[in-house]
Amino acid sequence: MTKPIIFKASKFDLKHFKKQYKVKEIIDNFLFQLEDYFLISNPKYKFIKDYKNDFEVFIKKYSKNQKLEKIGNWVYFPWNGKLLHILEEKHFIKTKTARNIYLLTPEEQEKFYYQSKIGIAGLSVGSHSALTIAMIGGSKLMKIADNDEISLSNLNRLRYPVSSIGKNKALFCGENIYEMNPYIKLEIYNEGITEKNIEKFLLKPKIDVLIEEMDNLYLKIKIRELAKKYRIPVIMATDHGDNILVDIERYDLNSNYPILHGIIGNMTSDDFKNLKPQDVIKLTAKIAGAELATFRTLYSLTQVGQTIYSWPQLGNAANFCGSVLSYLAKKIILGHKIKEGRFLVDLDGLLSIVSEEEIRQKQEILQKLLKDV
Repeated sequence: MTKPIIFKASKFDLKHFKKQYKVKEIIDNFLFQLEDYFLISNPKYKFIKDYKNDFEVFIKKYSKNQKLEKIGNWVYFPWNGKLLHILEEKHFIKTKTARNIYLLTPEEQEKFYYQSKIGIAGLSVGSHSALTIAMIGGSKLMKIADNDEISLSNLNRLRYPVSSIGKNKALFCGENIYEMNPYIKLEIYNEGITEKNIEKFLLKPKIDVLIEEMDNLYLKIKIRELAKKYRIPVIMATDHGDNILVDIERYDLNSNYPILHGIIGNMTSDDFKNLKPQDVIKLTAKIAGAELATFRTLYSLTQVGQTIYSWPQLGNAANFCGSVLSYLAKKIILGHKIKEGRFLVDLDGLLSIVSEEEIRQKQEILQKLLKDV
């Protein structure tokens, strides 16, 4: 995917640019951005609404009496032909993250954006993590990976338009991130994670946190083996109907911590290559935390390939996963104390009433599903 092209406004010639690039839309809301920057730099105006004269003085000083179109930067997005006028990065990020302060201190915000590196492998649930991290002003350098294409049936849980169908998940997610923050640095693996690129994804440069959301069991274990070797923390969230299951593996603090909390025993990634289909289903159920799932989630697994094509997932749960994962990535990067282990965030248990019949049926399905695992 082509990255955004950023031009210094002081040297930008629109007529010349149009001869080289196809511009479909010019968006110049620079004055609105500048007013926002003025207000967050002068918080007293929250309660003094008559700031017009002071803002005009600020504009003259900021622009050094140049025309506004010559201030800041112009950004061109090749994939949609939009040309956008924005503040220079320092002021853009300060304004974009102004409402994070004091939930994040200025020092924490600086570290979270300018110094952190986050890798996200798997961009269904992972896309919600990536977009949320970009939204809250995190990780100037992100690596995102997925080889799959967006389908219509994905759109019940991906915040994408119908026009995205058929596009690669990593590329389209990247476009969305760039449009939220054109200054971000993305490494996009649209071939997904492979045996050839897996170490590069983790180590060049080395990421601070891995958000792992891949379906492939071999790669799911392989990437953890390497994360453990190189002391990279791994976080994962699995949607369970309306609930989510969170896995936190702090290999950065404890390189002896067992992969997936010991759920798979002594199995290695190589052991997963030759599994029988029925064993894959059983191990997938264990890794996904079937014993913690709702009755409807478990029942749906018994129907895959019979009455439904694939296991169901809800958009609210996928979005919830993204929020929790972005929270965990932020906390780990900033050095907060985050537990390792497996945790169920159980909205049904907190807010719903589950019938005894559902509990009984769940146990029956669970016994069949996990038999001989």
